[in-house]
Amino acid sequence: MQQEWKAEATGRLDAFLSERSSLSRSRLRRAIDDGHVRINGTTATKPAQRVHAGDDVLLLLDDLPTEGAQIAAADLALPVLYEDAVCMVLAKPAGISVHPGAGMPEDEATILHGIAHVFAERNIPFSTETALVHRLDKDTTGCLLVAKTAAAHRALQEQFAKRTTEKTYLTIVAGTPVPPAAMIDAPVGRNLTSRTKMSVLKTATSRDAKTTYRTLATGAGAALLACDLHTGRTHQIRVHLTSIGHPILGDRTYASSASKRLSEELKADTLCLHAWTLSFTSPADSARKTVTMPPPAAFTGVLERCGMPQPTAA
Repeated sequence: MQQEWKAEATGRLDAFLSERSSLSRSRLRRAIDDGHVRINGTTATKPAQRVHAGDDVLLLLDDLPTEGAQIAAADLALPVLYEDAVCMVLAKPAGISVHPGAGMPEDEATILHGIAHVFAERNIPFSTETALVHRLDKDTTGCLLVAKTAAAHRALQEQFAKRTTEKTYLTIVAGTPVPPAAMIDAPVGRNLTSRTKMSVLKTATSRDAKTTYRTLATGAGAALLACDLHTGRTHQIRVHLTSIGHPILGDRTYASSASKRLSEELKADTLCLHAWTLSFTSPADSARKTVTMPPPAAFTGVLERCGMPQPTAA
């Protein structure tokens, strides 16, 4: 089994793979170091190796040592929002990482552990490499697409790579954006001074990033936005909205002094970012599916304290 992509721009190989594969960054780097990645048919040798527009990149999953034994099933009571023969959409809660990562305690349960439990209940073979189709930040809630088979995983990830999926997020930000609707077209890359953060900047490793927002309601010095993702960069919505002066409430990483104060006033204790709707074509029947998850109580509570109405439809 393998995953294949065609590069659209120049950048580092490890960053390219991280944005397209559900594997952790550390696991992808080991895959490169162990010779399991090909660029135009030639084995890649370094995570920092350059990928250029038009390059064919191949990740050989069959050659990777399995990590399945490290993921023990854990009942996280994950609601299933949609399910068919080859995939499902789960409701991701806040505060749980999607997969294990560097610096995390070995016994910390992640969404992958919860997926292993869901699969075990249904007698579905579980693999860490072919379950997660995409990722959400630890504190982001909402729709998470999961594949039941390797073939479905490849087909669904190809949709994400070709940007034929549609993702709409709800978020509550400090202030009121002007204009009330616009596209933010600004490259996103690793922050030059803090490696755990992303920034809007143009460097050799930055990736193009586009987010469209529209204002749904305003109140109490905040605004409810619907954001459509046209690319899937790390922390994209959070970084883009901060770059135009409207950080997301409850975001400790990208907060401004004003958004911190407003978050405290409105008791926005968690990140007010919710993956509201997800549209994709299911490999089960080649039909378009649109799944919606209402925002959680912590999110709607902030809306109530702002005097803003609850969103009713995407």
